[in-house]
Amino acid sequence: MAIIVFQHSDSNRPGRLGLTLRDQAFRLDVRRLDKGDPVPGDYDGVDGVIALGGPQNVGGKEHWLQKEIEYLRGAHERALPVVGVCLGHQLLGAALGAEVGPMEKPESGMSPVDLTVAGQTDTVLAGIAWRSHQFQSHGYEVKSVPPDGVLLATSARCKVQCFRAGLRTYGFQYHFEADRSMIGEIAGAERDICARAGTNAEEISRQCDRHYESFARLGDRLCLNIATYLIPRVATMVG
Repeated sequence: MAIIVFQHSDSNRPGRLGLTLRDQAFRLDVRRLDKGDPVPGDYDGVDGVIALGGPQNVGGKEHWLQKEIEYLRGAHERALPVVGVCLGHQLLGAALGAEVGPMEKPESGMSPVDLTVAGQTDTVLAGIAWRSHQFQSHGYEVKSVPPDGVLLATSARCKVQCFRAGLRTYGFQYHFEADRSMIGEIAGAERDICARAGTNAEEISRQCDRHYESFARLGDRLCLNIATYLIPRVATMVG
């Protein structure tokens, strides 16, 4: 049994989410489709699916993007737990029929994110502040929630910051999984997005000086919620 993790770049790692899942005794099967790893052939023995961030975009030339979208759609249809982060959030939105496209102006750095009324009462978001600063780095966005989806969080620049579809599928535009070193790596690797958003790695570091403590605390809480509420456990007894 394993959780399939689609990782799309060196800097966009499982981070605190991966550590939390491993602490809860889950096994991660990390797939680097950008480096030639295959998409799993089926869903046998899959506890859940996580799609992380990356520099690619929905509709890009990478041949594996559509294969990942199809796998995410299949996982959702089977009611497996599915979590998308940043690029993964956009791939998940595309898989479920939402419009995904470029923003007028990218979002980069620590920006305020507000929970909707639905988000304030969602179990996976239990204990998350109704307004918090979250790390962003994206030039594309999910334009509207998928059909039958529910909007859980929003921001001034990007309406769909988090959505739920069905019972176990969640998309997050913001990088709740990132620790401070990852934030620096992502900002360094995505300088073009920073520049178009009107910021830079140094400014993002200063923002982290102000907001990282609460960001990390809420990120840890969200990761624990995902590990304990979203992904079902099968109790086993040995001996």
